Amino acid sequence: MARSTAPTSTSVVVIGLGWFGSAVAEALVRLGQEVLAIDEDQALVDHWADELTHVVRADSTDDEALRQLGVADHDRAVVAIGTDIEASVLTVLALAEAGVGEIWAKAITHKHGRILERVGAHHVVYPERSMGERVAHVLTGRMMDYIELDDAFSVARTLAPSSTWDKTLAESAPRSRHGVTVVAVKRAGEDFTHARPETTLHRHDHLIVSGPTADVEKFCDLR
Repeated sequence: MARSTAPTSTSVVVIGLGWFGSAVAEALVRLGQEVLAIDEDQALVDHWADELTHVVRADSTDDEALRQLGVADHDRAVVAIGTDIEASVLTVLALAEAGVGEIWAKAITHKHGRILERVGAHHVVYPERSMGERVAHVLTGRMMDYIELDDAFSVARTLAPSSTWDKTLAESAPRSRHGVTVVAVKRAGEDFTHARPETTLHRHDHLIVSGPTADVEKFCDLR
C-alpha cells in the first residue's frame, strides 16, 4: 500500500506517471517531499503505489475528483501528462481554478506551452527539447554536459582550454576575455572545488562554466 499522509505545505501533486512525471515524483520523495501522484492508468498507479507517498487513479480533468482528492491543500503541482494536449490543458485549468499556488506543466510544443500559460501554468518545461539540445551540444563540441537555464543563459562542463593552462583565473581572465564565469574546477581523482581568482588551471582539468549561451558555446570550443 502507498504511504498515505495528510497534505502539508511541502507536499506536491504530480499528475501523470509517465517517464517524466514518475522521475519528478521519485526525485521529490528522495528530497523529503510528500507526493500525491495521480494517473488514469491503473497499471501505473499499481506500479508506483509502494514508491510514492500516495498514489491514486483519477481523471485529472474532473474538477470534482480533484476537489475530493484535496489538491487545493497543496501549494504546488506538476502536470506531466504526455501527448494528450487537451487533458494537459484542462488539468492545468482545473488546478488553477482550485487555487493551487504554483503550477508546473510539461509542454510538447511552444504553442502548447503558450496555451498552458494562458490557462494558469506558472512554469512550463519542455523536457524532450531540453534533452535534445543537451545531447546535441555534447555531441558537437567539447562539452561533457550542458544545461540551458533559459534562452540566453547556460551552464556547461568542459575541459580547460590550453590558453588557461598553468595560469590563475585572474591571469587567464575568462570573464573579461570570453564572457563566461568559471564556477568550479575538478582535477582527476578529486572533487569539484569552488573556483577563485587565485585558482590555477591545468591541462585535463574539468570546469563548470556559466554565462550567456553563445559565449559558453564559444568558450567550450576553444582548444
